[in-house]
Amino acid sequence: MNKSQTEPVETLIIGGGIGGLAAAYAMARTGRAVHVVEQAPEFTEIGAGLQMGPNASAALDHLGLYDKVVSRAVLPRAGVMRDAITGGTITTLDLGPAFQSRFGYPYFVVHRNDVLEVLLDACRQSPLVTLLTDMQVVGLDRADHGHEVTFKNGRRIHAQLVIGADGLWSLVRGLVSDDKPVFSEYVAFRGTVPTSAVSDDMSLDDVVLWVGPGVHLMQYPVRGGQVYNQVAVIRRPDPSLDTPMSPSALNDAFAAACPAVRRCIPLIDSTKEWPLYDRDPIARWTTDGVALIGDAAHPMLQYLGQGACQALEDAISLARHLATETTLSNALTAYESDRIPRASRCQRSARPWGELWHSADPLTLALRDRVLGQRRPDDFSELDWLYAPSERTTA
Repeated sequence: MNKSQTEPVETLIIGGGIGGLAAAYAMARTGRAVHVVEQAPEFTEIGAGLQMGPNASAALDHLGLYDKVVSRAVLPRAGVMRDAITGGTITTLDLGPAFQSRFGYPYFVVHRNDVLEVLLDACRQSPLVTLLTDMQVVGLDRADHGHEVTFKNGRRIHAQLVIGADGLWSLVRGLVSDDKPVFSEYVAFRGTVPTSAVSDDMSLDDVVLWVGPGVHLMQYPVRGGQVYNQVAVIRRPDPSLDTPMSPSALNDAFAAACPAVRRCIPLIDSTKEWPLYDRDPIARWTTDGVALIGDAAHPMLQYLGQGACQALEDAISLARHLATETTLSNALTAYESDRIPRASRCQRSARPWGELWHSADPLTLALRDRVLGQRRPDDFSELDWLYAPSERTTA
């Protein structure tokens, strides 16, 4: 087709990350034709590790992709929260058989690109999914019976339904809300190393979280235990993010940490920082012929480990309602009703949980450690709202 012509499609997903590809595949399984456009030259994910709760496992099982993803993952024995300064254990969450029995599926950790590759392969095998790269959106305009999307390469597509899966800085979100991302005053540094490079005193069977005043370090193995993923987060209140931090800032932030933590920090690339943003929950994710999913709809801080999990839930919900409701308007309304309360709770819960990790207040720390220290490893009651089986991902 000549680039000057406008190509008509039924459904256009803008953004080819985990949420966008999951939505495409979920819709294709209901018989809906979908085009996915990605601005990058290839489909890929930024970052390394993902924590996937039982709700994500259920979503992947609904898509028929659970076994393929888990074959590339690690099922940790436990989640352990430790004090980054003293090295002591604050609390432990048993992730073994009792956890799996209660929630129906395991908690696992996996490399982001391993999840993306499974979704991408599934989409490529579907005759109803068209995948396009090098498609940077430069215009998004209302048109008769849909929207016309213009791309930097000159191509134009008219879509009856446009789905914004374009992340935190979503262009599509601008059709629904004029809000802006909120900087958390924290930045992340990420890195992976061969597991053989990890010191002998580090657990390779657990997800380990070290927390301290203004810092935390998350660690866990991925890719069948061959690679060790680390994410170090430090406070950066200076809003001038255009100015890089000092190369020593990461080491300096963990200077008071215990030896086990200090040995790990040099293994992380300190030259590339990732500012951590979220947005306030909004009351609408849709408008005429437009819907948001994933970080475009509900960007959240990482403290619950639910960003990708909620995107998978979005994908299944939207596909289900598009297939069962009698009109597009009804489908989008039902999707919002299904998803907004739950994802918004995740957004709101993540912020204070992160503040609790990073607190320097002696009273807060004493109460935190006392309360968490008294809970049993098999006390899962606080997780029921997040992980308990639901028709969202099993219907």
